[in-house]
Amino acid sequence: MSWLSSSQGVVLTAYHPSGKDQAVGESPTRGGEEATSSRRYGQYTMNQDTTTKITEKPPFDRSSSQDSLDELSMEDYWIELENIKRSHENRQDNQEVVVVKEPDEGELEEEWLKEAGLSNLFGDSAEDPQESMVFLSTLTRTQAAAVQKRVETVSQTLRKKNKQYQIPDVRDIFTQQRESKEKAPDGTESQSVRTNENKYQGKDDQASTPFGDKELMLPVPEDTPASETDINLEVSFAEQAVNQKEEKTQKSESNDASLPDFRLPKDKTGTTKVGDLAPQDMKKVCHLALIELTALYDVLGVELKQQKAAKIKTKDSGLFGVPLATLLEQDQRKVPGTRIPLIFQKLISQIEEGGLETEGLLRIPGAAIRIKNLCQELEAKFYEGTFNWESVKQHDAASLLKLFIRELPQPLLSVEYLRAFQAVQNLPTKKQQLQALNLLVILLPDANRDTLKALLEFLQRVIDNKEKNKMTVMNVAMVMAPNLFMCHALGLKSNEQREFGMAAGTANIMHLLIKYQKLLWTIPKFIVNQVRKQNTENHKKDRKAMKKLLKKMAYDREKYEKQDKSTNDADVPQGVIRVQAPRLSKVSMAIQLTEELKASDVLARFLSQESGVAQTLKKGEVFLYEIGGNIGERRLDDDTYMKDLYQLNPNAEWVIKLKPL
Repeated sequence: MSWLSSSQGVVLTAYHPSGKDQAVGESPTRGGEEATSSRRYGQYTMNQDTTTKITEKPPFDRSSSQDSLDELSMEDYWIELENIKRSHENRQDNQEVVVVKEPDEGELEEEWLKEAGLSNLFGDSAEDPQESMVFLSTLTRTQAAAVQKRVETVSQTLRKKNKQYQIPDVRDIFTQQRESKEKAPDGTESQSVRTNENKYQGKDDQASTPFGDKELMLPVPEDTPASETDINLEVSFAEQAVNQKEEKTQKSESNDASLPDFRLPKDKTGTTKVGDLAPQDMKKVCHLALIELTALYDVLGVELKQQKAAKIKTKDSGLFGVPLATLLEQDQRKVPGTRIPLIFQKLISQIEEGGLETEGLLRIPGAAIRIKNLCQELEAKFYEGTFNWESVKQHDAASLLKLFIRELPQPLLSVEYLRAFQAVQNLPTKKQQLQALNLLVILLPDANRDTLKALLEFLQRVIDNKEKNKMTVMNVAMVMAPNLFMCHALGLKSNEQREFGMAAGTANIMHLLIKYQKLLWTIPKFIVNQVRKQNTENHKKDRKAMKKLLKKMAYDREKYEKQDKSTNDADVPQGVIRVQAPRLSKVSMAIQLTEELKASDVLARFLSQESGVAQTLKKGEVFLYEIGGNIGERRLDDDTYMKDLYQLNPNAEWVIKLKPL
């Protein structure tokens, strides 16, 4: 096999049985006819005759995501593809291919605006346009530019279609927002959490976007992380990318297979994980994450195209080939509150019962005929509880686990964002790739995200035994990548050259997902701060509406305002918070705030009580929550410094609750 360079690019050649070099992406011919047929198997298509393997580093520049694979054999990846093909050939129940509809002009951008919670910027939406104005007022410059770009595309498309209604220009919306603030009777400026992102606003950025009002920006702390391995969650990722481009600090990265030990600097107001926020705030987080991801890709010049699967008929019961949401519905009838499919959990536990020290675990497949028979038996007996798990060998269970992932009607990484996951390999630095993956994990549907988390945690346990099972993180990444990333079931055309590029890129993305999984479920602080600001602005709007209503109803407005101001100050001395546990204790605790007081100290004091339910509870069974003020509800991590958080949200209530199921 060799690498050829030409004016049209680089062609990978591989030796064929005929003894001739054949360019990947071209078909070998016999008598002028194609001798190679492309066959569909499971969720994938592959060429049967050509197997490629990296044997030398190509003499051209590749994305940094592929660098670490240049010196590594890709044999595991291609063997896995061959195993997938054989597995499908022994499965007779052909699945329908998920058809991805090619969007019409402007349709992609219109769908994007809907996903970003901005559908009321066009059409006959019933939503309150004032809410969009509040939402837009919290955006960074790069986020606002991303929104403006999509709004203008939709606007132009609708004009071409001679629609009767007009879409307001984003600049007009922000003009209205600023004017409404200037006319505010109390003359006060919006008080909310601010993150200093002004450092990251370059001249070019200011010129290209209409949002020059500093009031809209969120400030940067003075002690921003400086280390190359620190992940700064306090400043928009896209704004950091703009700053790096302006300062030309983008450094070429080494080609070795190792990845940096990225870390999250400690945040005194606490780290927020997926699952810590109330649903209404998490919805806002997802809207902001989509806009931020798009802004990041825009800044770095990477195309981000969402896809939408056409509706197809899928199985409404069973185990394999059933949508995750449907599977969880039937599982929750048996085990209320379960968030991961029962068959998925059982297959993982079956593999682990055999010991994770087995050499070649996940790489060595089970016999295809046996896997087919086991699938049929599982479909018939799993929920009845009569399936004989003793007959399932460890390698069979591993093959069944991968088969379950492949046969999901829509990818585990979702139809909408699979291409965005694949595009991560095109981002310049590993830190930016990690930032993009962080946002993409947040954007996944709950069922997909929870199942992915369970998978990654299991894969890490396999890797922890690499000394005996010979499965390093890259071995595992290469074996699992084709099961998660190949997307030919979405009706996409493929060829060998495209598959080769995907092999290196997706194996590296899989590597990132496994290695940094503990970081990827963190919600960036700058996004949480934007949610806080939205909530503050919405509370102001609600209070203003309430005052008008009270005035119309002839209530004493001064009395209302006095009560409103004193509500949170009653019976609580300065520098003291009152902590309640309404379902666990009838007595609230008054806690004096100090510089060193942490959430864990508050919980320890509660658990030390000698009466009530508290004495039966243990550490880890209860959590302290921040409720109200500028957040809906937020579960605090143990290392949250209470005084710092109190200063961030002085109107919050502090409540201890049991760990959620």
